[in-house]
Amino acid sequence: MPLLFLLFCFAFSSAASAAEDSNEVSSWLKNGERLEFEISWGFITAGTASMEVKPLAENKTEFYVLAKNNGAFKRVYPVADTIYSRIRTATFYPEVFQKINHEGNYHAASKIRFDRVGQKAWLSDSVFNDFERKKRKRSADTAVSIAGNELDIISAFYFVRQMALEPGKIEKFSAVSGKKKYELKVIVHGREKVETKLGTFDCLKIEPVLAGDGIFKAAGKLFIWFTEDSRRLPVLMKSKIALGSIRAELTSFLQKKE
Repeated sequence: MPLLFLLFCFAFSSAASAAEDSNEVSSWLKNGERLEFEISWGFITAGTASMEVKPLAENKTEFYVLAKNNGAFKRVYPVADTIYSRIRTATFYPEVFQKINHEGNYHAASKIRFDRVGQKAWLSDSVFNDFERKKRKRSADTAVSIAGNELDIISAFYFVRQMALEPGKIEKFSAVSGKKKYELKVIVHGREKVETKLGTFDCLKIEPVLAGDGIFKAAGKLFIWFTEDSRRLPVLMKSKIALGSIRAELTSFLQKKE
């Protein structure tokens, strides 16, 4: 099971809602942030993942996500995945999204370039026999029509952290992921206390749901717990799968100050 399944099998964007106008809420975006997660499968620690925000000049921000497994899983099925997104900070609209997968003998790379003026998302996907020498097994290019306000799965994750989430509310969105544009919604189930290795937090429990025949229908439900404060830390994520459940718990974080 790829480690990034839990963190990024969901995708949602800002088709209908605006982020909170709060410098306190968005301080991690302006100044930078690093999150570290421990990923477990049942009682087994399967690996780690990190998420990092790097502000750039000219009103742009970079998001990096790195995941890898360890222990017995690494010997049987080594994983080293990277996801990258560059956005316009003021709008959260991505310019470029890129994903590189090294999972066992599977090596692949995909990229999405967003053309807001031409209202197209240009997608390219490649699977490699030899990634180091760039020997491709197969590749494909696709163009998807967009309305102009779609996000990718990483920028969407950070955008939702800024939203004024309210229990009982459902937000509807659209996003580009893989080779398609999806319609999604985010359900805010309510408030819960969550105990983690970092302590006990007052959280909002949300569930991203994908309409149609996409990944959620096959993979099962995913739940995310964000702290109910200006940090909006994703302290816990859970998803049930056919072979049990996957859990990602926040183990450390650094939010930079001005």
